[in-house]
Amino acid sequence: MQRTIPCVFMRGGTSRGPYFRADWLPPDSGRRDRVLLGAMGSPHELQIDGLGGGNTLTSKVAIVSPSTRPGCDVDYLFAQVSVEQALVDTRPNCGNLLSGVAPFAIEQAMVPAADGFTRVRIYNVNTRSTIDAVVQTPGGRVEYEGDTRIDGVPGSAAPIRLDFLDAWGTVTGKVFPTGSATDVVDGVPATCIDAAMPLMIVAAGSLGLRGDETPDQLDADAGMRARLEALRREAGRRMGLGDVADSVVPKPVLVSAGGHPGRIVSRYFTPHRCHRSHAVTGAIGVATAFVTPGTVPFRLGAAHGPGTHRIEVAHPSGRIEIDVELRGEGPSQEVVGAGLIRTARKIMEGQLYLPARLFEG
Repeated sequence: MQRTIPCVFMRGGTSRGPYFRADWLPPDSGRRDRVLLGAMGSPHELQIDGLGGGNTLTSKVAIVSPSTRPGCDVDYLFAQVSVEQALVDTRPNCGNLLSGVAPFAIEQAMVPAADGFTRVRIYNVNTRSTIDAVVQTPGGRVEYEGDTRIDGVPGSAAPIRLDFLDAWGTVTGKVFPTGSATDVVDGVPATCIDAAMPLMIVAAGSLGLRGDETPDQLDADAGMRARLEALRREAGRRMGLGDVADSVVPKPVLVSAGGHPGRIVSRYFTPHRCHRSHAVTGAIGVATAFVTPGTVPFRLGAAHGPGTHRIEVAHPSGRIEIDVELRGEGPSQEVVGAGLIRTARKIMEGQLYLPARLFEG
């Protein structure tokens, strides 16, 4: 027998996946995860029996519900569904799918739309952080069409502004959970940082790379990937995340010089393949490290004073521009805000058919 549940399929930033209201899914996390695996068609390398696209960037789920937290409009739970294993990881956030949360919430009548633009305050359940999203809503309706382009997505769409308000140290309790801006992990200098996403950042040159390699070149280098994974697992242990063999956090990142003080080149892994563009949360983490003295990325740029600075994170498909707000100077300097522009598009809305057994206890 088959059961149906409502489903909205959306592109958010440079990712895509199904968006669900929480009350469309089983309340029990075990049954919920079975339903999500079935929805995406995992485990299977092509995800041929579900909505997934055979890649980590297209095997993501957004779960949205009205928030009971003071000052917040909606809660957003992100789920990374493994392509080839029966695993659902809800430890990380996804800033790309985050781009579609506010439009989804408005169209699901969780948030009333204003005429012109609507601000939605989102609480990310995964990382216990808060984000303001500003959506274009002329006439009180979500507008998806526009002239804004983001690298990694063809065409243009309406802009969605995302402002991360408190994304620093929310997962581990500290921006630098090891207590140091740079650690030496198995002989390799690494920055372990919790800024929108737990990351392990190493200089590409430390692994014998230039840093501008394509994702296909990096994915084909089995020896390098094995080395990076070993470093990631040790970094995860040092960050207090435990055994991260079956988790996608911390994400490993390779960085190299960008050619001018406001630019850094990044190769972001998800964590076993190189991202074809870049994660939003990862870009915020890289930008935070880039402007913070003592980190591996900081050595590739220059010091920035107090105020708001636009940092350009170059990736295989182009770049992401992050507006980073700095407070203080010298050792006490810290990032207190970060914002950027993304786009989203609703692709399909309807009923998702799933085997009834997935819903059973």
